Amino acid sequence: MTDLVLILGDQLSDSLSSLRRCDPSQTVVLMAEVMGEATYVRHHRKKIVLVLAAMRHFAARLRAAGWRVDYVALDDEGNTGTLGGELERAVRRHGASAVFLTEPGEWRLKLEADGWAAALGVPVTVIEDDRFIASHADFETWAEGRKALRMEFFYREMRRRTGLLMEGEAPAGGRWNFDAENRAPPAGGLFLPEPLRHDPDAGTQAVLEMVARRFPDGFGSLDDFRFAVTREQAQASLAHFLEVALPRFGDDQDGMLQASPYLHHAVLSPYLNIGLLEPLEVCKAVETAWRRGGVPLNAAEGFIRQVIGWREYVRGVYWREGPAYVFRNALEARRPLPDFYWTGQTDMACLKAAIGQTLDLAYAHHIQRLMVTGNFALLAGVDPHVLHEWYLGAYADAFEWVEAPNTIGMSQYADGGLLGSKPYAASGSYINRMSDYCAGCAYDVKARSGTGACPFNRLYWDFIDRHATRFASNPRMAQSVRTLERMGEDRRQELRADAAACLAELGL
Repeated sequence: MTDLVLILGDQLSDSLSSLRRCDPSQTVVLMAEVMGEATYVRHHRKKIVLVLAAMRHFAARLRAAGWRVDYVALDDEGNTGTLGGELERAVRRHGASAVFLTEPGEWRLKLEADGWAAALGVPVTVIEDDRFIASHADFETWAEGRKALRMEFFYREMRRRTGLLMEGEAPAGGRWNFDAENRAPPAGGLFLPEPLRHDPDAGTQAVLEMVARRFPDGFGSLDDFRFAVTREQAQASLAHFLEVALPRFGDDQDGMLQASPYLHHAVLSPYLNIGLLEPLEVCKAVETAWRRGGVPLNAAEGFIRQVIGWREYVRGVYWREGPAYVFRNALEARRPLPDFYWTGQTDMACLKAAIGQTLDLAYAHHIQRLMVTGNFALLAGVDPHVLHEWYLGAYADAFEWVEAPNTIGMSQYADGGLLGSKPYAASGSYINRMSDYCAGCAYDVKARSGTGACPFNRLYWDFIDRHATRFASNPRMAQSVRTLERMGEDRRQELRADAAACLAELGL
């Protein structure tokens, strides 16, 4: 009797629940590179390389640990191009009597997996992914009966559960959250650190060449690939971050500089999200660095909150809300995604910088995503599902369980306030304060209207106007609505006309 374990591209962890369930002597591990997973959205080519190269290295790691691995490469003859097709072929090849897999990270694949048992004629067991701190049941228990779901309260539960940054029953430093200290404009400088670079070995180079061949006109650059593709490399990246960047991480985590795409960010999320690192491992290392005295509390707390707070929270929301969540559109935004999201060709310096960086690196940090590309789409009324698919493909760390709530909920407010308490809409003044983008922009960030004025300024009040009825009852938006109302109807008409002219000038 042979068991077959299917391991997906974001499940590259020694501790994977499906591996723990099976006996290596009676098990074949199937790993398959398929076009269906590479193309269901338009993925950045560096993201494709990261996942496939990490898969190949993980397969070698499993073989060294004594597992029998059946690995199907993208270019292998007979590759069906789908996970279901490769699973069917593997069941026949090995005479498998049962299939096991750890729960996929997307509703799309989970629903597909639900039909595999009937299609294959053998039992298929889907095991919950326990590489997270909160199980589905844990999150459901916490959420049940609450009028509103708010990350801050969930985060406190995760702190108590893990003991991270706790002094007995109290939070270290007497406060749960030091976010107010993490909003400084970037200081810049000539010697800002960068994440540890990992030059491609022969195996990764082979994947780079294959992706260049198979996706010659694909989205994003393949030049200067530097991601970690093994656990050892990912651990080295973590150690590098702790030493050179974490001490300043809190101070400038919201800042944006054209010449420094990373500032003091860790760029560990791709490795967490494909399984090369685990959340508690990373957070305990950060806490240890703080307790040793080399890292300020606001930096350690800000990082840990992103991992055990926000990351766990958005996962809970994603699975609780179901597969239709990605189609929510509370603000009824219908505009298509502007072409410059694919090219970076725009006179708006902030968008050009953030999208250009994305094209080059498959990376942009959370404020670039939320307050530049996301903010513009929100103000312009871009369809949130179309934007969601762009984010899902554009970034190396984007998998739907984490990306969709960040886009649909936090960035676009398309869930009507389920995830976050307000839409993250802002005029150009925010971007000017938190970046160096505006100084060289073709548009005037100080001008509020008219040709040549910053498009964020021209669109902001029209956005408030379009949704004034909804926002009037939102405590965090009501002041903006009252300010708009004091302008009078004639001025509101002018704002609407100017916003329409702005969108027309941008070709939207």
